[in-house]
Amino acid sequence: MRRWSLPDNPDLEWLRKQAKRIRDGVAARDPEALGLLAEYDPPVADAVSLARAQRVLARAFGFADWAALRAHLATIERLTRTFDEPTDAGTDADRFLRLACLDYARHDPSAPAAARDLLVGHPEIATSGVATLAVCGRTAELAAALDADPDTANAETGPYRWPPLLYLAYARLPDPGDVLGSTATLLEHGADPDAGFLWHGLTSPFTALTGVFGGGERAEPPHPDGPAIARLLLRAGADPNDNQTLYNRMFTPENDFLEVLFAFGLGTDRPSPWRDRLGADAYPTPAQMVGEQLRSAAERGFTERVALLLAHGVDPDTTGYHPIHGDRNAYEVAVRSGQTAAADLLAAAGGTSERLGPADRLLSAALAADGPAVRAQLAADPSLAATARRERPGALVEAVQLGHDDAVPLLLELGFPVDGQDRFGSTALHEAAHAGRVDTVGVLLAAGADPAVRERRFDGTPADWAAHAGHTELADRLRRQGPAS
Repeated sequence: MRRWSLPDNPDLEWLRKQAKRIRDGVAARDPEALGLLAEYDPPVADAVSLARAQRVLARAFGFADWAALRAHLATIERLTRTFDEPTDAGTDADRFLRLACLDYARHDPSAPAAARDLLVGHPEIATSGVATLAVCGRTAELAAALDADPDTANAETGPYRWPPLLYLAYARLPDPGDVLGSTATLLEHGADPDAGFLWHGLTSPFTALTGVFGGGERAEPPHPDGPAIARLLLRAGADPNDNQTLYNRMFTPENDFLEVLFAFGLGTDRPSPWRDRLGADAYPTPAQMVGEQLRSAAERGFTERVALLLAHGVDPDTTGYHPIHGDRNAYEVAVRSGQTAAADLLAAAGGTSERLGPADRLLSAALAADGPAVRAQLAADPSLAATARRERPGALVEAVQLGHDDAVPLLLELGFPVDGQDRFGSTALHEAAHAGRVDTVGVLLAAGADPAVRERRFDGTPADWAAHAGHTELADRLRRQGPAS
């Protein structure tokens, strides 16, 4: 049985060092090293070779042997793309493609317009290759180019070493030409509808479907013809169980992507080229994907999405796969997040929990800013506030993360510390500053929040978080505020 999960973008040299630690640990009679040997390559010995230690390590990560682990790393390296070069590097065509396409490393809303302006000044860019023809929707010329050289339908090209279909899917060029015709033409000439890449080595592939549906932590825009392009891809055989699409679109309530994906079998078991490439342990199952989507919708209070997922048979007691919610089911997530309407939908569909206690119910009411319910519960048991503070000291941070700004005064009234931290050391002020919610920043500062406090992940202050998110005026205000007295 697999004991460990590989880190993101794993490094072979790091793994070699871990194998040497196992070898040396066995020689030193280290209990952990001996336990690994007993579990993955018995019998226990007084000493092992490096090759045997490597085999033990590989098996602990779920691989048959060291060669299989190395092959997996080679696959990740081959499929990985990074986006470190400046947008003005390379040829005019390279510059155009960088400006026209989302890369999820830089997010410049003005870049597509700059790509259009570059094209106006240099119209020859459009016909410089199959990728630019596809992005510009020059369908007739694209068909002629593919007829002349069919291999170019899947050939890696351009600044990102993508096949042409990915450039089309990730492009956001204003007023493009016949992109639907170009999509169909590429697919008719054998373009892989499941084409994709690994973003900086992360094993959740960014596919053509991911590109057309957009979304993400910075709300990258979808393709204007996204659903129509997606249907062409899905009819050509693209896997509707697209994990990165589901993740990128979970932050906003629009459901067009789910409606399209469900129409083509989202959530059902089917062959998965990306699971075959990456291994079953590296890619969630379809049930886990839709389960995580339900937990995310429950957390955010997206009731229409909750209803849609339940209508398509997603289990209300599902647990998904992301560690942030542990083994909590969607109903538990909704209650703990103060999303009463979502919790009611899930309960009506059979969602249950035996783990939610009185303190969870109190905080659910508080996060929903339901003052009367909070006071009624406290009247029945005045000790609940202290229990809630002890069990979930970062509830104020949770409230701001979830957008429950109206719950902040009630949580402060319950005695939650204004500078209470989550597991990363972030405070409610960090979260409000990052979101640019000026009024909530004011409420927190008036309650004594410390603008100089630093969180542990990036060693950043609330002002740093505001600046990173582009809220420069708010960042300046926080810097002028100075430390709390």
